[in-house]
Amino acid sequence: MSIPAFGPLASLATAKDFRAKRISSWDTTGGNADAWPIEPGETKTLAEIDGPGSISHIWFTIASPDPHYLRKLLLRAYWDGESNPSIDTPVGDFFGMGHGRAFSYQCALFNTSNDEAGRLGGGVAMNCWAPMPFSEHARLEIVNDQEEPVHAFYFYIDTQAHNQPLPEGTLRFHAKWRREVPADGWTGKGSIWHTAEWHERMAGPEGKNLSDAGNYCFLEAEGRGHFVGVNFAINHLRPDWWGEGDDMFFVDGEPWPPSLHGTGSEDYLCHAWGMQNNAHMYNGTAWAEIDSGNHRGKVCVYRYHIVDPVPFTKSLRASIEHGHANDRSDDWSSTAYWYQTEPHKVWAPMPEARYRLATH
Repeated sequence: MSIPAFGPLASLATAKDFRAKRISSWDTTGGNADAWPIEPGETKTLAEIDGPGSISHIWFTIASPDPHYLRKLLLRAYWDGESNPSIDTPVGDFFGMGHGRAFSYQCALFNTSNDEAGRLGGGVAMNCWAPMPFSEHARLEIVNDQEEPVHAFYFYIDTQAHNQPLPEGTLRFHAKWRREVPADGWTGKGSIWHTAEWHERMAGPEGKNLSDAGNYCFLEAEGRGHFVGVNFAINHLRPDWWGEGDDMFFVDGEPWPPSLHGTGSEDYLCHAWGMQNNAHMYNGTAWAEIDSGNHRGKVCVYRYHIVDPVPFTKSLRASIEHGHANDRSDDWSSTAYWYQTEPHKVWAPMPEARYRLATH
């Protein structure tokens, strides 16, 4: 028997031991009404899939009258009969589009395609190629937290139906969104920014950080697994550079200092001297509201650990400073992605739709 290969180039010339299948929104009458409506407040099940198998590709595009639909619609996925979703994130943020904005970009796991970059409520094609294996059953659903119906939800969910059980040690895909607005910075929203008082405090104890207690935490996981990436949507709530925050990964409950400690936000994101407006395979700026995306407006940035995952056997806590030593109080949200054993830790309850909307 051949072992199922999830990597796109791992075994292209090897005979496959699965059957390719698809669940989609196609018009089963033979017409061209190839989309599903979703009523306000409705939870719509897109797919119920028996295993063993794996989801290999997801494509969405959506027509909705609500300009905030990318934040108000939730994507949830449940593996093997679990009661708490392993994917729990707004639709837009899952595909790397923060702030409810539609735009085009491409990376290793996701790509999007849009004609009007940065528009609220804009139409956009969304793709994901992260492998999502399951042994017995998978359920994907959309939660409509709008006050209006979704007029048309188009989708493909491409799957692999395996003839044999998944290999031992196959982990489950997870994605979780959270937000802090504002992140609790010690300078507040800028009343002392770059004043003599700021420089004095930056040189003293407040300008030093020897723990991650005040950091923006983007993942708390328990079990065995590995972290594969994160995207951040950050909105400046005052002028100047949002970065300089060190990333910190605490593996298996290790004490300070952690095994993985960074030197600054742009450094963790594999850029330097600020963030440039480019999107690479594993890192980059997916979108910036202002051409110079460092000092004003909204930004969407990402770092995917596809070739350098962070393994853990018991737990993982991942965080990043918001500004140097957490001096800034900006609007931060994130979607973290990882694989792990089930059950997973339940944390960061999803806020109501009104608390998910981007600040202006």
